[in-house]
Amino acid sequence: MKRLMFSLIGLFFVSTVTAAPAPTTPRVSIFSTSTDWSAVTGLTLNEYNGKFQEDKKLVGRGLVLYYLDGFPCYGLGDGVRVWIGPNGQNHEHLHIACVATPTEIKFAYRNATRDADEATTTGILTCPVDADGRELTIDLADCTVGPNWDEYK
Repeated sequence: MKRLMFSLIGLFFVSTVTAAPAPTTPRVSIFSTSTDWSAVTGLTLNEYNGKFQEDKKLVGRGLVLYYLDGFPCYGLGDGVRVWIGPNGQNHEHLHIACVATPTEIKFAYRNATRDADEATTTGILTCPVDADGRELTIDLADCTVGPNWDEYK
């Protein structure tokens, strides 16, 4: 019995001494205040639809846009990804909720064909917005192409 006890104690000691601590990975928690902007601001949320005026130089063989949430708006469901193709093809639309009519919106973008879902985006695109009620028009020729992601430090 003593041998068994000493063996168990020895085994425990060896396992605690030789076991390397597990590497720790920092946890990132993202909490968006946009989900309750109506309650935070006291303003009513309204839905807006966006349409695009093409810029052939920017669109090229196709332009994939991902709406980037930013006050006073956030994206709704499938309306945050838009593909604009050559010759004015556009199979998706921008659909956002806002507490005030936006005057400028931002997109992560990349040039790609319609079904190229796996590639990462290139950088940021900042666009002025014209509003007619709840219909938004984004003229891609007026957008400013920001730095590529690898230029952010």
